[in-house]
Parts: sequence; C-alpha cells; structure tokens
Amino acid sequence: MSKEVAENGISQKLKRNLRISRYVIYKETLVDFNEQFWSFIGAFFGIGLIALLQSSFLHKTDHIFLIGSFGASSVLIFGAIQSPMAQPRNLLGGHIISAIIGVTIFKLFPDIIWITAPLAVSTSIIVMQMTKTLHPPGGATALIAVVGTAELKMLGFFYVLSPVLSGTLILLIVALIFNNMTKQRSYPTNRKLTRIFRTWKSDA
Repeated sequence: MSKEVAENGISQKLKRNLRISRYVIYKETLVDFNEQFWSFIGAFFGIGLIALLQSSFLHKTDHIFLIGSFGASSVLIFGAIQSPMAQPRNLLGGHIISAIIGVTIFKLFPDIIWITAPLAVSTSIIVMQMTKTLHPPGGATALIAVVGTAELKMLGFFYVLSPVLSGTLILLIVALIFNNMTKQRSYPTNRKLTRIFRTWKSDA
C-alpha cells in the first residue's frame, strides 16, 4: 500500500512540475505587442545613440565606442527588464568589474591568448557572483579586453571608462526612460528607485 502511495505521490509531483514548466514556457513565449514595441524602441535608441556618437567622433574603422557586449545587455535591459541580471547594479557593476579584470589579465599575460581569454571570462564570472553583480554580457566585456582590436587594447584601463562605463551609462539612462513610459513596465524592480525616477521625470 505504501508503495502505491509513494508512486502516486511521485506521479502527482511530476504532473505538477510539468504544468509549471508549461506555464513558464507559455509566459515566456506569450506574444505581447506592447512589450515587444517598447523593447524594440529602447534597444534601437540605446544602441543607436552609442553608434551615433561613435560615427560622429571616431574614425569608421575604429569600433571602440560600440562593443558587442552592449547588444547582449540590450536584450536583458529592454527585453527582460524584470530579470535580476538586468537591474542597474548588475548592468553597471557587471560591465565595470569585467572590464577591469579583462584589462588586468591582458596586461599580465599579453601574448598568451589561450590563458588570457578563458581566465578573463571565468574570473569575471566569479567576481560578479561574489559582488552580486552577475550580468552575462560582462563575460563578453572581459573577453573583448583581451581579444579586441589593437586600437582597443592600446586603451589599457581607459577601456573601463570608455567605451565600457560611458556606453553602459547611456544604455542605463535610455532604459530608465523607455522602460517607464507606460504603467505596464517598471524598471528597475526596486519600487523605491522607480518612484523616485518617475517623480523626477514628471517634475522635469
């Protein structure tokens, strides 16, 4: 009898987990035109503004102000704004910490890419976890510091300030504006910060 009860319990647990999985998948793939619209607009203006600044002030062959990890960040801060990894602390901290680590490792082992590339990424992950600033695109920011163009490598620790910090701040400002344009979207998830930002925006 106990065996049947145990089997029924396992069966019910599996069914419950299956229902939860289906619900999560449904919610993640649910088509919401309003969400898609603001995700598109935010990402377009965020990346567009950085690209505009680059095209205006840098030579066309120097892709220093616009780095690939910003595209990955845009997916999070405009397309998954409720994710813990998309919050301002993670966005700023993840990129800055990873940039510092990437540049430091490149300076220590400048010509050993099979060490610098994996070491930069793995170390940035650990430090982001320790500082509670985990932001997946940060791994790309660290990797770019050791495998980027010669012009980018020449920046040294200035890479942390520009393009990383400057570009991240632009994305954050755009995210704060466009992710709070409607009542349905609220960014960041910290309600106190969101109220402060919305009050400031209405008074401006």
